[in-house]
Amino acid sequence: MKERIFLSSPHMSDEGFEMQYIKEAFDTNWIAPLGENVNGFERELAEKVGSKAAAALSSGTAAIHLALKAAGVGEGDIVFCPTLTFSATANPIIYQNAIPVFIDSDYETWNMSPKALEQAFEKYPEVKAVIVVHLYGLSADMDKIMDLCKKHNVAVIEDAAESLGTYYKGKHTGTFGDYGIFSFNGNKIITTSGGGMLVSNNEERIAKVRFWATQSRDQARHYQHSELGFNYRMSNVVAGIGRGQLKVLDQRVAKKNYILEFYKKELGGLEGVEFMPSNEWDEPNYWLSSITLTSKVRPTDIFNALEAENIESRPVWKPMHMQPFFERYDFIGEGVSEKLFENGVCLPSDTKMTDEDLKRVVKTIKGLWLE
Repeated sequence: MKERIFLSSPHMSDEGFEMQYIKEAFDTNWIAPLGENVNGFERELAEKVGSKAAAALSSGTAAIHLALKAAGVGEGDIVFCPTLTFSATANPIIYQNAIPVFIDSDYETWNMSPKALEQAFEKYPEVKAVIVVHLYGLSADMDKIMDLCKKHNVAVIEDAAESLGTYYKGKHTGTFGDYGIFSFNGNKIITTSGGGMLVSNNEERIAKVRFWATQSRDQARHYQHSELGFNYRMSNVVAGIGRGQLKVLDQRVAKKNYILEFYKKELGGLEGVEFMPSNEWDEPNYWLSSITLTSKVRPTDIFNALEAENIESRPVWKPMHMQPFFERYDFIGEGVSEKLFENGVCLPSDTKMTDEDLKRVVKTIKGLWLE
């Protein structure tokens, strides 16, 4: 069996930055959901993306949940959500007993279509919040989206779980809306094994999120709770991994870009292959190099051929409005997301891949056009 090539797996720094912070946590016995690593990770991540405040949480999903709560979303409220995303974007809407309305993508960004969003506002003018996703590290068209959201005076939450290190017109994704979230799951561009971060320029709301995330324990000698709380705070050990990983984020973005350019050079000439879009205002992290197919070679052919060579690949996200759990909710759009799902392939984009690994991937794929 040939050595496994992963889609996107954890990549610790060669310098061992992570272990330095973990050792500090152990040496000081701060093995808890608080400590200097938690404080430092919040401070350093906020500084990196250009936000005033951050709350380190147990997952990106927890961050979306508390962002919705901070935005005042509650039972019966309508929340617009991209349909082309992972279910973690939509699930917290249900946690708050709110109602998702799914918005289609456009081919220009693969992200939320401003045209479909405008149609959604016309149909649901009472919407409470809009979640915007920056899919696979590609920025959504934030100027158009923010103009529409400001016009309708609605809260904006950016799901930047996949786009840490991505910039839109020189500004970091996750910092345009009222709240931005990042994920440090094992497959993300930097990882803490699990964990997430909520950022905002509203420091008072971030303080409230930290309160909720620690079981809403009131300031009292005894255990007193006046509000519903959650066990969502990040551990000091995990935060130490994050501090070390943050030091190599720029290296990881550079490698992701290198991987995409390698694929473009080797696969760009194949009939019916189109790469994920690029726009002059977008500086993506290219978390996953992705293509669409319009030839006789279908995504399943690529998945099967790569798996036979012990190489991991994935389909593009299946839209939420096509999912059994969410199909009862409304969808606004023209089916662009369905076409991207039908024709899309996420190629191996692991930052530990060598040129030999990349050559192995492209050789396998090219072989399908010779059959």
